[in-house]
Amino acid sequence: MSTAMPFAADGALLSEVTAAVKTAGVTLRDRYTSHARGVSLDEVVGEIHANDDAVLDVLREPLLRSRPGSQWAEDELAGGALPPGEWWVVDPAEGNINHVHGMEDWAVTATLVRDNLPVLTVVHLPLTGDTYTAVAGGGARLNDRPLKVSAKTDLGAALTGTGQAKPGEDERTFRRIGDSVTAMLINGLVVRVSVPATMQLIHVAAGRMDAFWQFSDVRSGLVAGALLVSEAGGTVTDLAGEPWSTAGRDFLAAAPGIHTSALKVLAPIA
Repeated sequence: MSTAMPFAADGALLSEVTAAVKTAGVTLRDRYTSHARGVSLDEVVGEIHANDDAVLDVLREPLLRSRPGSQWAEDELAGGALPPGEWWVVDPAEGNINHVHGMEDWAVTATLVRDNLPVLTVVHLPLTGDTYTAVAGGGARLNDRPLKVSAKTDLGAALTGTGQAKPGEDERTFRRIGDSVTAMLINGLVVRVSVPATMQLIHVAAGRMDAFWQFSDVRSGLVAGALLVSEAGGTVTDLAGEPWSTAGRDFLAAAPGIHTSALKVLAPIA
């Protein structure tokens, strides 16, 4: 994943975006409880929408103002290619379902996508204070520390992961998830199946996990992690082995040493 634009201009924007995302993170943290909120489906969905609305109220305008001419991708569950130009792809509560159930795996993410490739991202974890950032051509960092993907070369020693991109996907996608987990359990060491995607992809970027794949193209769950992994030295493709962009139908981010092996396991299922 690369961009012809120099990263200097995007890098200069990073501190402003980071500040905006951290401020939004305070809003989401203040809404967090260690117990589940909502019993019925309508109540749970209501809590999810309330989280989104509260965070977007403090995040949207600062991001649009920071990049004049940029546009906003409205539907966080949408996939596929965006029109040409610069777009903010934001998940105001990545892992929202975890947040409303009193779990700790959630974050605020904001990614600038230029011509369908992510060029800048900030992922902030309000409960820990950790912030993952990347600029295309400028590397990936956790707070002030550079990130580097795993050096593993043996898929049999790999910790990998996947998960569903959103509720209510089609049965074929669910069956492919199940088949892929079985195949990777046979060929790898351990498979994590969880949501959201970003919370697994930051582990791939940091070298804690070795690969993550997904059979769906919900862009808000993939763009941040795709840039973090690629800038940390990982390989990011679709399951045909082609370079990934938001137009891709499926996704694989892996340490270079196991990417080919993982692709051989997953490609027939895709």
